[in-house]
Amino acid sequence: MDKKCKERIGGHLKSRIEDLEKLWEAEKQGNEERVEDLGTFNEYGLCFDYVAPGTFSRQTRGYFRYQLSWGGPSDEFRYFCDENFNITRIEYWFQDWFDGAKKVLGGARYNLMAEIFDCFKECETVKAVYGEALKS
Repeated sequence: MDKKCKERIGGHLKSRIEDLEKLWEAEKQGNEERVEDLGTFNEYGLCFDYVAPGTFSRQTRGYFRYQLSWGGPSDEFRYFCDENFNITRIEYWFQDWFDGAKKVLGGARYNLMAEIFDCFKECETVKAVYGEALKS
C-alpha cells in the first residue's frame, strides 16, 4: 500500500527547503546563472497568489500561496497574515489524490520562507495579488 501524505511530507519539505536555500542564496547574490538542476529562483515556483476566504469548503481564512507543483502530488507554502500583511503563520502543504498533510514551519525554515515572503511584499507582489483576488 502506498504511504499517506503525512508519512511522505517530511522528505518533500526537506527537499523543497534545500532547493529554495540554494536558489534564494543565488538570488540574493544577484547571480543570474542557473543553479545546477534547479534553474533560477524565478523559474522554480508555479505561482504566488492570494486564496480568499471561502474559496474551498470549510476555509475560513484567506492566505497567500506560493505554489510549487500542481496535480498529484502538489505542494505549496501558505502564508497567513494580519491586516498589514505581517506573517502570523507559515504552513507547508503536500497533497496527493484525496489525501493531504501540512506542517507548520518554525526555526530556520520559517526564517527562510519569511524572507522570501518579505521580498514579495517589498516588490508590491503581495499587495497586487491581494487586490486582484478581491476583484474576483
